[in-house]
Formats: sequence, C-alpha cells, structure tokens
Amino acid sequence: MQQFDTVILGGGPGGLAAAYGLHAKGQHVAVVEKDLWGGTCPNRGCDPKKILMAPVETQGRSEALQGFGLNGTLEINWRALMAKKRAYTQGIPDGTLSGLKAAGIATFHGMAHFNADGSVQVGTEQLNATNVIVATGQAPRVPQIAGQEWLQTSNDFLDLDTLPADITLMGAGFVGVELANIARAAGSQVHLVHHSDRPLRAFDGDLVTDLLAQLTKQGIDVRLGTDITQVEPAGDQYRVTTADGDQWTTDLVFATAGRTPVVADLGLEQVHVATTKHGIAVNDHLQTTNPHVFALGDVVDRPQPKLTPVAGYEGQYLTTALTTPNAPAISYPVIPSVVYGKTQLAQLGVTPAQAVADPDQYRVNDLDLTHWYSYQRVNDPHARIKVVIEKASGRIVGAAVLSMEAEQVINYLDFVIQQRLSSVDINHAIMAYPTLASDLTYFN
Repeated sequence: MQQFDTVILGGGPGGLAAAYGLHAKGQHVAVVEKDLWGGTCPNRGCDPKKILMAPVETQGRSEALQGFGLNGTLEINWRALMAKKRAYTQGIPDGTLSGLKAAGIATFHGMAHFNADGSVQVGTEQLNATNVIVATGQAPRVPQIAGQEWLQTSNDFLDLDTLPADITLMGAGFVGVELANIARAAGSQVHLVHHSDRPLRAFDGDLVTDLLAQLTKQGIDVRLGTDITQVEPAGDQYRVTTADGDQWTTDLVFATAGRTPVVADLGLEQVHVATTKHGIAVNDHLQTTNPHVFALGDVVDRPQPKLTPVAGYEGQYLTTALTTPNAPAISYPVIPSVVYGKTQLAQLGVTPAQAVADPDQYRVNDLDLTHWYSYQRVNDPHARIKVVIEKASGRIVGAAVLSMEAEQVINYLDFVIQQRLSSVDINHAIMAYPTLASDLTYFN
C-alpha cells in the first residue's frame, strides 16, 4: 500500500488544479486517470469544439457583410479543420502526464474504486490517503430508446474524419446547438430535435427564441416538443422516428441530450458517499457525506454551471481548504455561460426572469442593439441585451446577451459586476472608441 496526503480521482482541469496546488503546499499527492490525461475539456470538449467553431464564426461574419463590402462566401474544409484540431489535441495527454511527473506528483492510470477501508484500488495498486478528491467529471448521456446502439455522441462528432451530408442531433442544449452550428456551417443538413418547446432552459426565454429563429434562418431543421423514439438502419443511413410519428433518413444520429456524472463503479457506497441523479452531494466545503472524501467539478451536484473554469476554481479552493485549519466555505463569483455559434448566447448574474419576479429590487433594460454602431458596422443580424439593474444601488448585477459579440460583452460585464462598479465608476473610465467596451456606459 502506498501512502499519500491526498489522492485525486480524475486528471482533468479541476483535479489538476487541486493536484498542483496541494503539491505546492508540500503535500504528497497522487492523481488517478482512467482515460485521457487532461480530461474532457482539452481532449473532447470545450477546447477542440472552439477550434472547430473558429471558422464557423468567421464564416458568419463574412455572410453578414455580403453586399456590404464583401463578395464571395467562405467554405469550410472539414479535413483541414480536423487536422488543425488533432494537431492540438494529440499532444494533450502526454503533455499533461509529463507535467505531473516533472512536478513530482505520483500518477496512476486505470479505473479507481474505493475499498471498504477507505483506500483506493487502481489495478493491483492500493493507495491510502488522508483525503480523497473525486474529480471524475461527466460523460455524454445516451438515452434509452429503441436502437440506442446506433447513437453516437459528441466525442464521436469532434473526431469525424469526414462530415456526413445529413446528421440528426438528439437534444438542443449547449452541445446540440453548438454542434448544429458547426455541422451546418460546414455543409451538412442538420436536424436538431428537442423533447420540449423550451430548450436551453437556464437562459432567458426571449433570447432563446431569437436564437432558434437564427438557427432556422441558417437552414437548420429545428424540431421542438418531440422525442426521438427509434433509430434503425436503413441501407447505409438510419431511419429516425419521433413520438409524433415523423420519420426521416439521416447519415448519423448523435445523442446530445446532456451529460451524466461519472460515479458508476467508483464504489462510493463502500465509503458512504451520498449521490443524487445530478452527482455527488457536497456541503459548502465541497465535502461529501464522508468527511475524508471531497468532490469538485462536473461530478458534483450543485446549482453552479458545470464549466471548466468552475472546476478549476473549486480545485484552487480545495487547495486552501485541505491545508488551512477552519477554512471558510466556498464562495462563488458570478459565472458567465456562453452558447457559441455564428450568433452567441451569453448570461451571468441575476437573470431577467429573477429580476421580473422581484420588481421591488430589480429593473431590466431590454435593449435592441442591432442599430448600435458596434453592431451596425459588422451588420450583426440580431443583437439584443437584457441588463439587470439593482434599483437601490443602480449597479448592473446581471445580463443576458444575444449577438455575434456576446462572449466579449459578457466578460466585460463580468468584470463590472464582480468589481461592483457603479455607472459613475464606468463613466470615469475612458475606453477605446468605438469598441464594445465603450458601450458599457449606456447599458444602465
């Protein structure tokens, strides 16, 4: 049996943040990874997805300016794009592992599970530790339908050698909408199917409606309020059947209806760690029902968005919590969420819906930005922002944005909200003009 101060299950961004942080504090640390070192984000998630999204966004800007100074449309070369993506991802696992070894952090590759005595078993290796951090993340969820064995996932999409002429995406959440953007821009006919009439439920409903209208305008076949009930081979394609009886043939079907926490086979019941359908239950110190087992990242059942920066933040928190007596509870800053595409949807802080429900405390500025100079100059087809203002202070406390520039605007507003800047504070800053940042002074 090998002895450690902390054993971390999962070599993704959150686990790595904790590993390097605890190691720097003098702890003897081990990291266990069963799959690719580096985790989902750099290997099969946000990083490769954003590489594929880069020409999509550029194509969208070009399309918006056709006839307004640009002539000729841009065509995406899938093979060349995939080669660029693979040039990035292929070095991640070895680079991550080499970094851990160079730092002197012990590494183990294989499936980990808890023994009844609290030790961690990895193959023939038995690891004992004062504390264990579970950072195993989430995996794509494959729905239980007839023909589920024919379904592929986002992992498969992000590594396609060739892009089929026709694809179907089962679920219009973050993953479904973003993959629909990529596939349609690269030339595929896309069917985007969602079980309810209200996809992207965490975001403002009006802006989601506007976004879906943009997707439809791009030629994406958006089908709401229906489930795919069966997928079956039809020659060299697949026949898709929905609950309302619609059928069509398609080249590939991808399950994009969310992700599930990776907790199976960890033996959490052996050490009395409670779980829910949303992940591992933790308190405000990220401590599970076992006082020596902690959890962070996407595997945790918590209201904060399941995003890579949140996992990293929690890894940094546990570095302090596990090395400082009487450490305070974790306190999260405002957290921006973005759905990427030719038109981006972003949100942070107090939502417009929350503001409307509490009119004594908040007001909402609903602004059509399409004719503001920053958006008019790039011919943004539909730019809109809902800014939430705290009445007592006049400060911006939340926002929802839809535009080609949403990711940039939401980060500016993140800084404004986190620093508790008033309109007077904003007006005292002189921004480069004309830029997106110079628009901040007009939002409240």
